[in-house]
This record gives sequence, structure tokens and C-alpha cells, in this order.
Amino acid sequence: MRDAAAEARVADDTQRVLDQLNQVILGKPEQLKLCLACFLARGHLLIEDIPGVGKTTLAHALAYTLGLTYQRIQFTSDLLPADIIGVSIYERQHDRFQFHRGPVFAQLVLADEVNRATPKAQSALLEAMEERQITADGVTHELPEPFFVVATQNPTWQIGTFPLPESQLDRFLMRIALGYPEAALERRLLTGRDRRELLRDFAPAITLESLRVLQEQVTRVHVAPALLDYVQALVRFTREAAAFEAGLSPRAAIALLRAAQAWALIAGHRGVLPEDVQAVLPGIVGHRLKPRGDAGPQRADEIGRFVLESVPVP
Repeated sequence: MRDAAAEARVADDTQRVLDQLNQVILGKPEQLKLCLACFLARGHLLIEDIPGVGKTTLAHALAYTLGLTYQRIQFTSDLLPADIIGVSIYERQHDRFQFHRGPVFAQLVLADEVNRATPKAQSALLEAMEERQITADGVTHELPEPFFVVATQNPTWQIGTFPLPESQLDRFLMRIALGYPEAALERRLLTGRDRRELLRDFAPAITLESLRVLQEQVTRVHVAPALLDYVQALVRFTREAAAFEAGLSPRAAIALLRAAQAWALIAGHRGVLPEDVQAVLPGIVGHRLKPRGDAGPQRADEIGRFVLESVPVP
């Protein structure tokens, strides 16, 4: 149970972060809350949409606003795993190999157009995202804390893309889409300052210590037994429904609960409500559940809505 002063600090910190993000990404408050919830739940974020809607800008805005060290990796068809994790180079003067760290050694790593690289390059992120470490030449190297991967992905129907395997998709706690802006907000983009120039004026809206405190508080948000019943019912439905090739894994169930706790923390709830689960579920299940045939839901938002409508709240 958090006291009133702690709740006020949480509300103030999260609102400052969201206010600053909303200055850059216009008209997408729900998506920005999902981004923050994903980070606070210690997950990783996949942004899938057509080019030009602000995916990379959103990653930059998160790094600036949260005060995180930042590296961008442009995924291409000739990218090698060593280009991501680093490489050992022989140093003659010391008569030994020295490991030179790659761009994955940052607190926020942008994997830009991740599905334009081959599966071999994509797999270089698997250990980093799951274990928050990388292994090179038999030596394990810890990654910075916090560690947050934001990957952008073009729709798979576009030329030059490689579908992400299920093992890679499952490493992303959430997948979101930004979509086109409303007409009035697009007018502001056309007549206002360039979004990248605007970012240069930003200072971190929160300290790293405050971020760590928020991440720790996520797991302390109360979860009632009835709410756990609801989460388990949702997961069980995905495993039993004929509409999907396979249901949600235990890791996905944990991700759903952690994301709901993070959403509840941001919303100022003392315990997780069914509405918190419903807010995050589409972003959790849309990239994990594969439709069986063409009869059932196909798009990510349809999949999430189908699951929620099929399982009553206890």
C-alpha cells in the first residue's frame, strides 16, 4: 500500500513524462501511455506501422524524456550479429584480444526497421532482450540498467522485409501502431517546428533514480485473487479457442499481469482493475496469437477485442 505522498510523486513523475511526449507525438495519448507502461514493466516495445508516421521520432522522444543513453541500429539485409553486440579485435601492443562493445550497450536501443535484417541478425537481440546480457567469445557482458529495446517494423507486405520468428516476437512485451494523425493535428505538424528540432530543446522529465523507483513499485501494485482469475481466464481462452494456432505462453501471461500493474500505477489505481488488463491486452496478444485460417480475427486490434469480448469479467 502506497501512502498519499508516494502516490502524489508517482502521479507527478508519470504526468511530466507523458506531457513531454505528447508535445512531440500529437494525438496519441493512449499509445504513449502504453509505451511508458511497457518500460515500467521492464519489457521491450515493438512499433509496427508504415514509414513516416513517427516511429523513430517516438523512440528518440522516449530517450530524451526518460534521460536514457541512446543508440540507434539500422537493420539492413547485410547486418551481422557482430554489428549489434560488438567484436573482439586483436591488439598487438597487448598481445591479446580486446572486446569492443557494440551499440546494444545502451539504456535505450532503437532497432530501426528490425524486419529488414535477416533472421541471423535478428537473433543477436534474443539473449540481450531476455537475459539483459550478451555473450561474446565465451565471456558474458552485462547490459546497462535500465535496458529498453524499442524496435520499429514495417508491415510485412512491404518489399524487403523478413517476418520476425515467434521466438523474437515473444521477447517484445507490447506491439503498438501509431496510425495517421487527425486532420487538425496534422495541420500543426505542417505549420509547426520540425519534431527533431523540438527534441533538441528537451531535458529529461524524470531522473534515473525516480525511474528505478517506479519500476520497483510496479510489482507492488496489489493484485486481488479475482483479478488473477480474470487474467488466467483470458489466457486459458486463447489456449482453448479454435480461432488461434496456439495460445498465450506462461511468459505472455506474466507480461499481461506486469503491464496491467504498470498501467494501474500510471492511472493512480491502488490495485489492478479489470479495466487495466483490458487497456493493455491488445498490445500484449496482437503479435503473439496467430489466427487459424481466415474465419477468425486477423488484425491485432480485432484479436484483442475478440479475446476481451469472449471472456466475461468475474
